[in-house]
Amino acid sequence: MQMNHLNYTLSAAALSLLLLGACSKGPASSSYTLPVETGVSQQLAEHRSQTLRNVHYNIKLQIPVGKDAPIPSTEVITFDLSDLSQPLQIDFKEKPEMLHGLKVNGSEAPLTFQNEHLVISPKLLKAGTNSVQIDFTAGNLSLNRNEDFLYTLLVPDRARTVFPCFDQPDLKAVFTLSLTLPQNWKALANAPLQDSVLTGATKTYTYQPSDTIPTYLFSFVAGDFSRVSNNERGRAMHFYHRETDEDKLRSIGPIFSIHRDALDFMEDYTQIPYPFQKFDFVAIPDFQYGGMEHVGAIDYKASTLFLDEGATKDQLVARSNLIAHETAHMWFGDLVTMRWFNDVWMKEVFANFMADKISKTTVQDSNYDLKFLIDHFPAAYSVDRTAGANPIRQDLANLQDAGTLYGHIIYHKAPIMMRQLERLMGEKAFQEGLQVYLKTYANGNATWPQLIGILDARTPVDLQAWNQVWVNEPGRPVFDYDLKVEDGKISSFAVSQKAEDGSDRLWPQLFEVALVYADSVQELTVNMDKAAVALTEAIGKRAPLTVLFNSSGQGYGVFPVDLRYRSGISQRLHNPVMRASMYINLYENMLNNRQVTPASLLPVMMLEASVETDELNLKLLTGYLGDTFWRFTTPERRLEIAPAIEKNLWDAMEKQSSGNTKKLLFKTYQHIALTKGAQDRLFQVWKAQKAPAGVTLNEDDYTSLALSLAVRDYTDSEGILRQQLTRIKNPDRQKRLQFLLPALSGDEQVRDAFFASLKDRSNRDKEAWVGTALSYLHHPLRVDSSEKYLRESLELVEEIQLTGDIFFPTNWLQSTFGYYQTPTAAETIRTFLAEHPNYNPKLKGKILQATDHVFRSNTILSGNSDQ
Repeated sequence: MQMNHLNYTLSAAALSLLLLGACSKGPASSSYTLPVETGVSQQLAEHRSQTLRNVHYNIKLQIPVGKDAPIPSTEVITFDLSDLSQPLQIDFKEKPEMLHGLKVNGSEAPLTFQNEHLVISPKLLKAGTNSVQIDFTAGNLSLNRNEDFLYTLLVPDRARTVFPCFDQPDLKAVFTLSLTLPQNWKALANAPLQDSVLTGATKTYTYQPSDTIPTYLFSFVAGDFSRVSNNERGRAMHFYHRETDEDKLRSIGPIFSIHRDALDFMEDYTQIPYPFQKFDFVAIPDFQYGGMEHVGAIDYKASTLFLDEGATKDQLVARSNLIAHETAHMWFGDLVTMRWFNDVWMKEVFANFMADKISKTTVQDSNYDLKFLIDHFPAAYSVDRTAGANPIRQDLANLQDAGTLYGHIIYHKAPIMMRQLERLMGEKAFQEGLQVYLKTYANGNATWPQLIGILDARTPVDLQAWNQVWVNEPGRPVFDYDLKVEDGKISSFAVSQKAEDGSDRLWPQLFEVALVYADSVQELTVNMDKAAVALTEAIGKRAPLTVLFNSSGQGYGVFPVDLRYRSGISQRLHNPVMRASMYINLYENMLNNRQVTPASLLPVMMLEASVETDELNLKLLTGYLGDTFWRFTTPERRLEIAPAIEKNLWDAMEKQSSGNTKKLLFKTYQHIALTKGAQDRLFQVWKAQKAPAGVTLNEDDYTSLALSLAVRDYTDSEGILRQQLTRIKNPDRQKRLQFLLPALSGDEQVRDAFFASLKDRSNRDKEAWVGTALSYLHHPLRVDSSEKYLRESLELVEEIQLTGDIFFPTNWLQSTFGYYQTPTAAETIRTFLAEHPNYNPKLKGKILQATDHVFRSNTILSGNSDQ
């Protein structure tokens, strides 16, 4: 298609003259011209949302065989325009030569391209309905292409990396999609299939017009997939996958059932029927996220959905929660979308918040309070305790930085905040407020202040003041207490709070404290609405053996540990939530260097792990045990204590009666395994493929064993890995292991070459693989040879943020810095930040979050010689 081409890049002066001249006509003439900036500025987004309506994309893509072949494409964008005072900017983050032709309202037009935008003069447009046809080659950055499948992942601003568009959440549009594919491929998109036409070696799928959705939810998946259909309970669903393991394929029935349960719950809770044309989903090998809530075509990470008989309770509950999370998004995020990505947390908080409620009612033997505590609090604390902590609601000047907003604060602190808000308002008033919010803004966009306004009208509490510290500011409180006893009875009991950063901020909240006796436990509710609160209800009660703070697991902050705590006191706590809260308090106080040291914590964790009966609590405990061992214990001390820890873990595993708890303890044993005896035992399990009695191991577990042996430079590690590769039958999992092999090599030069290869963006396409490889490259037993990569790893973060998906910068940093504890590693981080005083503040925050434990371990270990 030959069009009248101008030079793609114009000088800034020439472009300015062209555009200013073009702005001289029109009823809404303005002397000011919007700048053409990279990304999507908030200023540009606000202007377009005020002047554009009824956007419709008709997109045709011709996808060839071979993941590197270009994808010829064409699209027609129609829209109503009300303002001709400004040039029209269409976002396209690609090279200008990817644009081939342009027609505006039926007439050929010049291609003017600058700073990631196709710029169209208002002289070519008209008030009312306009049509823009663009011929282009689709961008590859977000197409996630493999040899026999590909999938889009366009959140938050990646639609513009594939096709020209108005890439902002408040310009919702209808998409009509046509895909021409290799004949044997299947495809899934947002809308129902209209027809398919076979032409030689290709097949063309044409889809019906989609529901009205934002660009970040536009999606399609195509490739060599199996398709399963199900129509139980009157709901038609289609599931696409690439799984070949017969044991894992037995998961398909439960997967459909969990989705139906989640849909039923959401329809009942919101009083709004499922709001879109269809409900299908796909399992993608090594998907970057757990899931993505595309309308009509949800994407999931395959390994999270497909579980076999060896799955732990935690894995089963996590799968239910993930499915519930993505299903809840159909209402929160898809039906009602945030106006701008500074409120991206709103869709995530309600997806997580609703997922917890759904699991409470649909998962057999679920403990809602326990799961909420374990899922959210440790993760939220892991960021909120750091120097890089961010508030729940953050400023965002340009959509190109939206990926930096994601993290544990919006996924985990926000649900904690929301539960406190629900408790403050009452469940009924809170639910009614959400129903009004969804019905008011259905198929549109909304902001957090608009929701707060709806909720504020349903409670006497001043939510605006409450909102300031909980939502608009980072950080957490640190609690202390003063308990006095006279004649064996409590004479006074006061609880106080102060901000961890030393400021005078207060976090109004409700939580419980428990008085633990030999024969009973008594809980008292604390309304922490000021700096210090007297618990008059406690006066006159018997002096307890110990006091457990935050016993209900709903309070947020660093809670004190009663100095009268005794190892084994948890056996008096029959409520697993209380035990979990105690474990979290101990760990957080250790990290704050407050009463608890790693040396004192390890034996407590070992004792509790040997008697803990709840599977979720045991996972929490063993996670803390591994962290304390590898992050906050010196290498010399590890060698001294490893034999005892290994023996205790193995003995505890053999004493447990539950197969799931046995497996948790075995996996912790594998994680620690420092002595040759422990490694020999792991090798025998791997070699014979015979798990310890009562433990069920699958192919993934045996692969994990092979990787653990290799990173420990066990005898003939390369042979072990080669043999494991032959044991794996699924081609996607084979490719994953092949990718990991150089990161596991015992040859330092091979590892050096592997790290060097990651500087090439194309070698980072499989982000989940890269994160896993880095965790082995920087394993605690390899840090002496890998510390040299740290500086270069930091230098790559800006590029990774621009070219990777939203969680990749954090994954990159955490996988890299996860186990360093040396002063030299800490100095590398300090030096890098000092040399970059104007570094992107949100990325600087990510670095400080991911490296926080490096500095903490330096502080803790330098002050405790016995660590």
